[in-house]
Amino acid sequence: MENDELTRRDFVSMTVAAGLAAAAGTDLSAQQVTETNVEIKTPDGTCDAAFIHPASGAHPSVIIWPDAFGLRPSMRDMAKRLAMAGYTVLVPNPFYRVAKSPVWEDASKVNFQEVRPKLGPLMGSIQADGAVEKDAPAFIAWLDMQKQVDAKKKVGTQGYCMGGGLVMRTAAAVPNRVGAGASFHGGGLVTANPNSPHLLAPKIKAHMYFGIATNDDMQQPDAKVKLKEAFDAAKNPADIEVYSMAQHGWCVPDMPAGANGPIYKKDDAERAWAKLMALYKSALV
Repeated sequence: MENDELTRRDFVSMTVAAGLAAAAGTDLSAQQVTETNVEIKTPDGTCDAAFIHPASGAHPSVIIWPDAFGLRPSMRDMAKRLAMAGYTVLVPNPFYRVAKSPVWEDASKVNFQEVRPKLGPLMGSIQADGAVEKDAPAFIAWLDMQKQVDAKKKVGTQGYCMGGGLVMRTAAAVPNRVGAGASFHGGGLVTANPNSPHLLAPKIKAHMYFGIATNDDMQQPDAKVKLKEAFDAAKNPADIEVYSMAQHGWCVPDMPAGANGPIYKKDDAERAWAKLMALYKSALV
């Protein structure tokens, strides 16, 4: 099902996104972006998702994997900004197996400690072994059938916090289609478990970028080393960078504030966005 109705909130979001695009130097306007709500069949059910693209033409496709607060306006705004840069974007509800989106409209109003018990089952539903490996091929197959997608071009995928590991699993699940993957303050990328995402490096053909928060790096300083070693060994060197002044969650505008104040850090978020644009420009060909 598709919902073409433009709500007041959507219009405001698109206007904000247009301002972001203008600041980034693009000449596209909000009126040139189309947003619909779609449903995609997967082996495990029906995933509700946002499908956002330039109003005309066929473009490289991108899958955005949200953080633990799921598909919501802030993630749609990121997709609109990508669409204004010339990409056709799918933002799936990662929790569709257990809940419809949005689970939260505005993560900045969430008390993290209060919702922690709810987060576990939600995250577990997509982080379970085999979940992404079913979803990613279904999402990409669906995208490749859309007239707004140039299926001759490689697919990009980006993820935030929880989404970082989902990006790696997507790239490994559909290696011949995914040409670029970016993880921003990704969680659990290197673990001692046999299903640790970094062990997927030999299966990944995509160009990979990892933006790491300084506090994540302090807690697990060897993660960046193991990531680099894994991708070097796979003869697919990844671009790995620690943002020395940014905290976990810095790229997401509605990230709940931490003990020391706001987490979102606009200057570093813009630097991360520039890295993303350069990655997609070079790899989604």
